[in-house]
Amino acid sequence: MENSGRMHLYIASAVGRGRTELSAFDAALLDAGVANFNLIRLSSVIPGGAALHRVSRCPFSDRGAWGDRLYAVYAESRTIRSGEQVWAGVGWIQDPVTGQGLFVEHEGHDEAAVRGDIAASLDDLARNRGLDFGEPQMVVDGAMCTGSPTCALVICGYATTAWNPVREPAVAAEAAR
Repeated sequence: MENSGRMHLYIASAVGRGRTELSAFDAALLDAGVANFNLIRLSSVIPGGAALHRVSRCPFSDRGAWGDRLYAVYAESRTIRSGEQVWAGVGWIQDPVTGQGLFVEHEGHDEAAVRGDIAASLDDLARNRGLDFGEPQMVVDGAMCTGSPTCALVICGYATTAWNPVREPAVAAEAAR
């Protein structure tokens, strides 16, 4: 699946349930393979040379350690209301030659509205830049809340980075005493 020299981005979706909205979000992160990372949310630009892969679980657990930073674009929708739907989606357009592209993320309580918002946003972003990268792609996932808090998540992971703590000189001097 991977060629050296290319950046590989992984898009996964999941639905989580829990006793709180936050634990439902965590369950979705766990199912998507990214629960043990600190998420750093990115905006909408896909770097040149990037290859996107739709996966059932992001493969970062094999590459990163507990608590590492995961740079990602994601959409998540949560509810505690039984009978209410949650929908999340990430859409993109990408130049087939350069790999450059744009992401958008939307969430809501109606699948058609989320899909429509993704398409409209991508159309606007491309038009604002004078680009034509072709038809938009998207991953959308959702569920109905059936009594326990529910979260829908779509996440595109870019890369993990370990923490390299830097101590302030004054703090280091104080600690050495």
